[in-house]
Amino acid sequence: MSEPEFGRVGIWNWERKDIKDELHYAQYAEQKGLDSIWQGESRLVRDAMTIMGAYTQVTDDIDIAPGVTNCYTRNVALMAQTFSTLDELSEGRMKLGIGAWWDPLSEKVGIERENPLRRMWEYCTVVSDLLDLENVTYEGETLSVEDIELDLVRSEASPRDVPIYIGATGPTMHKLTGELVGKGIAGGVFMNYLIPPEHNETGMEKLQEGVEKQGGSIEDVDRPQLIAVSMDEDKQAAIDEARGLVTQYIGQQPHIKKASGIAPELGDEVEDELGSWPASAEDVERASRLVDDDIVTNVVAAGTPREVVDRVQDYCDAGCTEPVLYSLGDNVEEVIDVFSEYKRV
Repeated sequence: MSEPEFGRVGIWNWERKDIKDELHYAQYAEQKGLDSIWQGESRLVRDAMTIMGAYTQVTDDIDIAPGVTNCYTRNVALMAQTFSTLDELSEGRMKLGIGAWWDPLSEKVGIERENPLRRMWEYCTVVSDLLDLENVTYEGETLSVEDIELDLVRSEASPRDVPIYIGATGPTMHKLTGELVGKGIAGGVFMNYLIPPEHNETGMEKLQEGVEKQGGSIEDVDRPQLIAVSMDEDKQAAIDEARGLVTQYIGQQPHIKKASGIAPELGDEVEDELGSWPASAEDVERASRLVDDDIVTNVVAAGTPREVVDRVQDYCDAGCTEPVLYSLGDNVEEVIDVFSEYKRV
């Protein structure tokens, strides 16, 4: 077996006890030669835009992106305005990772996701045009705007080169992403985590189908992927560290439960045991007894450093072009150190 090797590597940040740690890890990743820092924003934890603005001021070269924000809570003009500003602050290092959010959270804040695929298509189309400094009038099924453009009268008024990455889990969203890339609206996909590497194979097929429909090829589609990592010299300790997160997401995010490979009946049992959203720590601990080691290691790169590296390589072999590592433990610097050793210069 050949030695693992990664052309690009990123890290994923969120929900550290001290918010200053997240800034430190962004700096440390840059110092060790990593390529990107992605900020989570899927739950009501920390606002990614605020933290990414801070990243622009404490780093110099590393790319910065939300991993991912959503296409509902910020209107298209505000999203374009925000990323135009972040593009200026970062001197051209921003990417826009965007997904279709999830229930029950969206329901609880009064958002109806009746047609998330159409919403994604229309939203990304308009945001892309606005970042290109076009005047936009658009009448769609999920949004309409009239005669709007970024009002860059006093700032440097050139198009913002902010590639859009679609957070995709299901096959239809992968296909749509391929089409958006083929049309020049998106730059790639941000593949999801807590899924087995084999799930990428279906995603790759759909990406190829979509991009070729628009006259492109799979090589046009950049494919970074969020990968949960639990690293410890004690393999069992690493697996135990990851069990709670796996339980929580299988039980409370339907798209993860479906894609994780867990038996449907067991997934439903985990969901019932967790109860209402959000789950308490006690709920997660109780439900996690249903999630055995094989379920955990199927969807998390968990184990010794070399076992983790080999498992991440599995995701790359299945289509990922840039692993974006989410360290479930506090040893974030160790994870960065290990992967920097396997990064191709």
